[in-house]
Amino acid sequence: MAFFLGIDIGSFSAKGILLRDRSVQASFSCLSGGDYRGTAQKVRDALLSGAGLSPSEISHVTATGYGAKQVLFADEEKPDIICQGRGVAFLLPSARTVIDVGDLYSKVLRMDSAGHVHNFILSGKCAGGSGRLLQIMAKVLRVNLEDIGPLSLNSRNKVDFSTGCVVFSESEAVSLIAEGVSREDLLAGVHRALAAQIHSLAERVGIEEDLVLTGGGATDAGLIMALEDSLKIPVRVPPEPLFTAALGAALLAREKSLTQGA
Repeated sequence: MAFFLGIDIGSFSAKGILLRDRSVQASFSCLSGGDYRGTAQKVRDALLSGAGLSPSEISHVTATGYGAKQVLFADEEKPDIICQGRGVAFLLPSARTVIDVGDLYSKVLRMDSAGHVHNFILSGKCAGGSGRLLQIMAKVLRVNLEDIGPLSLNSRNKVDFSTGCVVFSESEAVSLIAEGVSREDLLAGVHRALAAQIHSLAERVGIEEDLVLTGGGATDAGLIMALEDSLKIPVRVPPEPLFTAALGAALLAREKSLTQGA
């Protein structure tokens, strides 16, 4: 009986998956905070404690994400693009295009049925093409981040943002609020603006169905609808879309361990 651990230390949140062979035994997530090293330890401790295991019982640990280098107990690091591909393919083998909307960047990748990535692209340095835009708008409107998607679905009047830059979008939002624009309409406009930027990225990679959405953006019903309206194809969301990279890392840990033992 072998156990494998995948840890994804993102800029906003950290996720971990514990596998027993190819079966998920436990998952855990928390905010990354400023101490990535301590956060990685927290994720591992929570997973092992829940499963009643000691560190010596883990055959292999693979780390990925923004803070992967701070996972000092990892046996190897893997790029999150590769881990995303493997994790999504495990859950949805029909996936060919993956859009990952994270805190700092959005990524679009093309892959085969085994999860091998053949092409990918990242959004630019401006956070206007990432989930950070939604976080900032939630603060401007003083609503919980998890509520902005459902609120945007209640929009009755179209509002278009003239810029995709976070700084200018924030200023534009404040002006629109002063003009009496409802938060529902404003949020719908923000989702459309983000979807348009992601659509532009996806076109540069090439879009092939099935298309899958992961990351924090995949928990936002408003963004899912905006993307479907923009792309004109269905958007699939895997179970636990925040954990796909951690799952891929755990699967790669299993592959590596089996290869070394062969």
